[in-house]
Amino acid sequence: MKEKLLMHYRRQQGFTLLELLVVLMIIALLAGFVGPRLFSQVDQAKDKTALNQMKSLSDALSQYRLDVGQYPSETQGLKALIDRPSGVTGWRGPYLSKSVPNDPWGNPYQWHNPTRNKNAVYEVELLATGNDGKTINYGF
Repeated sequence: MKEKLLMHYRRQQGFTLLELLVVLMIIALLAGFVGPRLFSQVDQAKDKTALNQMKSLSDALSQYRLDVGQYPSETQGLKALIDRPSGVTGWRGPYLSKSVPNDPWGNPYQWHNPTRNKNAVYEVELLATGNDGKTINYGF
């Protein structure tokens, strides 16, 4: 009798192919519903990160302007926040604790002084090239 029960349990171990296919189908359906929502959240997070980084850069640029009397030129670029540009008096930097970061998409931030948009209400602008070439503008 013991051998009969032992053989019965050995045959019952594991899953059938049909059970495995049902589980895989459920996982695929869940991934189909959850995946697109999750990836849209990632894009929104990158936009918010870019805006936060540009706010930090604008604070450093404002401090630079208070010390030097003007924003760095376009040729000096954002590097002027880390390294003292030649011929600049009153520089008390570095104004950032680390090097100038790239935007969340891996591209360098673009600095325009004066702004490229002549109808803008701000004099300088900081740009990030977002997802699919979309530009995030931070003017001040």
